[in-house]
Amino acid sequence: MKSVLLFRVLFLLTAAAFGAAVVRAEDLNAVKARMEQRQGALDALRDRQMVGENNRGYVEARTSINEAEQKVVSDENSDRRMVYTALAAQTKAGAETVGRQRAQQIAERSKRGVWVQEPSGEWKQKR
Repeated sequence: MKSVLLFRVLFLLTAAAFGAAVVRAEDLNAVKARMEQRQGALDALRDRQMVGENNRGYVEARTSINEAEQKVVSDENSDRRMVYTALAAQTKAGAETVGRQRAQQIAERSKRGVWVQEPSGEWKQKR
């Protein structure tokens, strides 16, 4: 009887863990979709040099931005945080480490004129 109860508990725990992994994958798909939808708005802010990419992997305002523009930045950073946390869990690295690595990739791939923050903290426009 105890072995049946133990089996049921283990089965439920395994099913719950598997279900959580599926939910996370679905959540990440939703994050990806949101990020793709806001890409045009972010590109416009970058093109107008209102925001830049900081050295921690997040978008940062470089000038005064209005409430709607701030929402775009906040939403993007929230989704990036979710992605970095998920990657950190997979790679056993910290989310901050993942973000800093991503910041380097973003800086390398950014187009000319985009503000990027160097690892030292200095802001420069991509040349």
